[in-house]
Amino acid sequence: MTESTSTSARSQNTSYIVNKNGADQLVDILQRRPDGQVYVHYDGFDKRLDEWIPGASLKPANESARKRRRDTPSPTPTEPETRPDPLMTEEEFDIKHHKQITAQRNFDKVNFGQWRIKTWYFSPYPLTDSELEDSTGLPGGSASTSKIPGVNRATVRSHGRTSDLLAGGLTRSHLSAEKSILWVCDRCFKYMAEGAAWEMHVKQCDRRHPPGRKVYQRGAHIIWEVDGAKDKVSTYCCPRSNTYQDLQLYCQNLSLFGKLFIDVKTLFFDCDNFLFYILTDADSQRDHVLGFFSKEKISYDDYNLACIIVLPPYQRKGYGMLMIEFSYEVSRRAGKIGTPERPLSDLGLRSYLTYWVATLIRFFRRLLSVLPPDRPTITSSGRLPDLTGVLPPPSEDANSRKKRAKGWDGETPDSNSTFSSPNGLDDTIAAMRTVLTISNPDGSATSHVVVRSTLAEIASATNLRIEDAAFALNECGLLGSTLDGVVGITREMVEAVANERNVKRMCLDPAHVMLT
Repeated sequence: MTESTSTSARSQNTSYIVNKNGADQLVDILQRRPDGQVYVHYDGFDKRLDEWIPGASLKPANESARKRRRDTPSPTPTEPETRPDPLMTEEEFDIKHHKQITAQRNFDKVNFGQWRIKTWYFSPYPLTDSELEDSTGLPGGSASTSKIPGVNRATVRSHGRTSDLLAGGLTRSHLSAEKSILWVCDRCFKYMAEGAAWEMHVKQCDRRHPPGRKVYQRGAHIIWEVDGAKDKVSTYCCPRSNTYQDLQLYCQNLSLFGKLFIDVKTLFFDCDNFLFYILTDADSQRDHVLGFFSKEKISYDDYNLACIIVLPPYQRKGYGMLMIEFSYEVSRRAGKIGTPERPLSDLGLRSYLTYWVATLIRFFRRLLSVLPPDRPTITSSGRLPDLTGVLPPPSEDANSRKKRAKGWDGETPDSNSTFSSPNGLDDTIAAMRTVLTISNPDGSATSHVVVRSTLAEIASATNLRIEDAAFALNECGLLGSTLDGVVGITREMVEAVANERNVKRMCLDPAHVMLT
C-alpha cells in the first residue's frame, strides 16, 4: 500500500459515529483517501456493508460508544506494506497479507448480463499487464508502487497461480472509482475490465448452458455437474466466434465471480479436487445461471458442500434451499451423512438452520401421525389394521393423479411431499414407534403414537449429523422440556415450531434426480 493512494488507520484510536438510515452507527475507519473519503466498517454488521463515505459525515463518538467499541472485537485495519522476511515462502507471505488485501472490495459493482450488482466482498481477479499499464494514468495510480515485493504481476498465462492473483487483486483495490466496475459474461463467466470489450464478447458468445452433465431436472430448473479435473483437458466452443475455452478456466472464473459474494471461504484456484453444481433456469433460448455450489470430491470429514452462492437477483426464491437439499441427496445416495464445510457465514448458518429444522419437523410430523397424511381414513374388514408402520398408498392410475403448478416452470403430482422422506424411511419409522390403542366406553378406541428413540437414531433417520440435529432442535426450542434427562416432544410442539418457522414442503423432488 502506498501513501499516495491510502493511509493506514492503525494509528486511529478514536471511534466515530455516522448517521446511517436515520440512526447513529459506530464505525471503524479502515482506510482514508487524499480526497477526504474514508472506508468504514459498521460495528456489529457484516463486512459486505463496508463502504466509502465522505469524511465530513464522521462525528466523534461519546464515551459510552467508545466503551462499546473497546468491548467489541473490530476487524483488523489495513497495514502498511512491509517487505517479507527473507526466510518466508511466497505462500506464507500471501497468508500474512491476506487480511490487508481483502480489507475492502476491489470492485464496487459487477455488470452481469442484464444486471448491475453491487458486490459484497473482495475477489482476487487477476490484473493483466495491459490493465496495469492503463492504471498508470489514473490519479494516484501506479503500476509499480502497489506491487507486492517478490511477487510477479499477474498475466493471462499465470492465471492459476494464487500469488499472482493476489498481486493483481491488490493492485485493483487501489484503482479509482471510474475503474470499479467489473464486466462478466453471464454465459461463460469470462471477465473484462472495460464495457466495450464486454459488449463485443457477449455478441459473439453463444454458450447456451454450463458445461458438464445434467444431474437434476424438474421443469425448467436444471442442475449441472462440472468436474474440474475430468473436464480440464477438454474445451468447449462458442460456435459463432469459433473460440475455445478451457473448462477448468470456466470453473476458476465461476469461483472468482462467487467470491464477490462469499467472505469466509478460501478460494481454491486448483479445481482438480472439486465438483461444481450449477443451477440454471431455462427459457426458449438458453439456460440462465441462478447460483452454484461446490464440494470436494474426497472429503475425510464427509463435507457435502464447500461454498454456495445464489446470485443476488435470484435470492429469496427457494433456490438456495434447492441446492442444499440436493447436496444432502448426493450424500444420501453415496451412503454418507454429510454436513457443510465450516466455518459458515451468517447467511449460510441461517439457511442451513432453516434446512435442518424443516427436515426434522417433516420427520416428526410423519413419525407422530397415527395415519399417513394422504390416508386420513382407513377401512378394514374383519380385523384391525396394523398402524405401527406406514400403509401403502391406495392404487391409482398414474394418468388420473391431480397435478398442481408449483410456480417453478413445471408441474408435480399433488402428493404428500410436505411429509415425504427418502426411500426406506418408512421402515425406520415403524421400528421407532409404538401405537397405543385405548378402548372408549362407547366401544370405539383412541390410538396414540409413542416414540422412544435416541438423538443418534433421529439424526440417522433424517440423514443429519448428530451435532447439526442437536443444534437445530435446541434453536427451535424442542430440547427445552426434559425430565430425568429425557426430552419430551409432542405433536402440538412440532406444529407450533412449524408455524413459527414457516416450514414448507421440500423444494427438491428426488424423482427428478439423475445421478446414477
